Amino acid sequence: MAITSQRIKRILIGEPFPTRAEIHERLDKVRALAIFASDPISSNAYATEAIMSVLVLMGAGALRITLPVGLAVMALVLLVVFSYTQTILHYPKGGGAYIVTKDNLGTLPSLFAAAALMIDYVLTVSVSVSAGIRAVTSAIPSLLPYSVGLALLAILLLTWINLRGMRESGTIFALPTYAFVVGVLVIIVLGLVRIFGVFGAAAPVLPSHTSELAQSTGQISQFLYIWLILRAFAAGCTALTGIEAISDGVAAFKPPESKNAATTMIAMGITAMTLFLGITFVATHVGLVPIESESILSQMAHAVTNGVPGADFIYGWVQLFTMLILILAANTGFQDFPRVGSFLAADGFMPRWVQNRGDRLVYNSGILMLAFLASIIVIIFRANEIHMLPLYALGVMLGFTLSQISMVKLFNKIKQLKPGETAQTKVTTIHYETHATWKRFLPAFGSVVTGLVLIALILTKFVEGAWIVVVTIPLLVQLFRAIRKHYDTVAAGLSLRDFDSSTMREYADVVIIPMGDIHRGTLRAIRYAKQFSPNIRAISIVTSPEQKERLLRRWNRFPDVTDSCELNIIDYDYRDILTPLVDYIAHVTREEFPGEIVTVIVPEFIPGSFWANLLHNQTANILRMRLRGYEDVAVVDVPYHLRKHKTAPPTATQPTNPS
Repeated sequence: MAITSQRIKRILIGEPFPTRAEIHERLDKVRALAIFASDPISSNAYATEAIMSVLVLMGAGALRITLPVGLAVMALVLLVVFSYTQTILHYPKGGGAYIVTKDNLGTLPSLFAAAALMIDYVLTVSVSVSAGIRAVTSAIPSLLPYSVGLALLAILLLTWINLRGMRESGTIFALPTYAFVVGVLVIIVLGLVRIFGVFGAAAPVLPSHTSELAQSTGQISQFLYIWLILRAFAAGCTALTGIEAISDGVAAFKPPESKNAATTMIAMGITAMTLFLGITFVATHVGLVPIESESILSQMAHAVTNGVPGADFIYGWVQLFTMLILILAANTGFQDFPRVGSFLAADGFMPRWVQNRGDRLVYNSGILMLAFLASIIVIIFRANEIHMLPLYALGVMLGFTLSQISMVKLFNKIKQLKPGETAQTKVTTIHYETHATWKRFLPAFGSVVTGLVLIALILTKFVEGAWIVVVTIPLLVQLFRAIRKHYDTVAAGLSLRDFDSSTMREYADVVIIPMGDIHRGTLRAIRYAKQFSPNIRAISIVTSPEQKERLLRRWNRFPDVTDSCELNIIDYDYRDILTPLVDYIAHVTREEFPGEIVTVIVPEFIPGSFWANLLHNQTANILRMRLRGYEDVAVVDVPYHLRKHKTAPPTATQPTNPS
């Protein structure tokens, strides 16, 4: 069987799904949790460490504040989870921050929400993959020089998995996600057992470096103290990344979509915060100190499994699936970047093709666009997630803030309804709710907190690289608006409003056939042209007397085809033969048939394979592109597909390449 591009596509991507199978490709709650929650769950691998890495600047003694800061982060996460659960229930078609903001705050704020989230999804892929590769290179230092290549390979693998379809990717990602959760829970339980001496268990064995670092840095000013606490809280807010993913992807769930999505959102919040609080509690009570050479989670696993039967297996399990989930956490971006892009494309703010689904009923264009952008970030930052982190979380905090403000406005509308009443917003239908007042309070409070966190992130990370995101978001919004302006211009130009069909241009009674030689393709085009008009002009540009003589000789060989066609030969001394050809067509259009549409038939032979096509000049393609600039020129392509013929040995008068 011949290997064709379609055959390769089928092998890599799989057989196409019929559109009616879309409902069967949707996700149950188990797969959906693995796909949409991999980012917030995996952030537990470094969220506690992010807090401790800031607090340790005040001395190892300051690490006791980690738990209170972690509790504050957890409270914020639960607020955001509640807010997005309400968003899911009130906007069952999905869309998250973009849709809810557009419905309640207007178009411009919604574009800022969309731009912020899409930037954050790109960074989610870049940071997650780079962090996973760092775990690999930490275990195998000899791979460190190949970090960028490994990260790009991981992005390629994720792209391939997602192009194969949503349900299939959910099945693949389920094992690492749930294995990570189980492994960390085992570490947390072992830690609690040993901390509290349950069943007479011995206390955890501290890492050797802890005593060396457990000294204070001395007195610091109150301002610096508050500043570092604020930075620690902002750093811990990396635990919030990816929370909005489920609200963006409600349409990916099995029916009832909104109920299943809301249940999954709650399960994600409980799972992620259980792990976060457990890691933070055990790490602070064991007395761990962050170091560059080993993560807090790795230190904790070593400390609580020391002397426990099967310690090596438990530690290896946690490290293996930590590495896998850090890489696979990028899948949150692969799921929601294309989906948000499709919402924007449907509203005309991104290219229309972004909303098209591929053979496997996923947004192929969005997936490939995300992979390309994330790869660029990885190359620029040399797969160093530490350098990317200052750019991270800004976008998601802006999205949280706008989304929660929007929910406050929505609950204000709901509050005005009477029992049994409904109302229609621009996007959704709202119903009377008995507890709208207190439901409004929670997103109102949450929006204030996330707004303050956003300001804190900008202030604390601005000079470290956050300025890039601050500048990029409004630029991206301007790009969205420029795309929409283009589509509005196209719609206005094609509109039939006030259109008078009597003003349409007539077709000129002439057909022009450009040709470089006489062969089967050109003769076929001439015969085809006779169906259009008796006035047929073949035009050829010759650069030598020998070429002209050969052309005339071959022309006269087929009088039954060429007798009713006018041959125009233009002698030309330069190599750019397309310029006089285009000039001739322009002259006929403007001078001989002004206000009428001139038909140009382009004969073109098509080689038997893509690779063979590379061996020929692309004259026909270039000509078509140049003629697009002329409003009154219609171009018709007449292809001639080359078949396998026995070839005669080339002679002095027989060219080996007809083009």
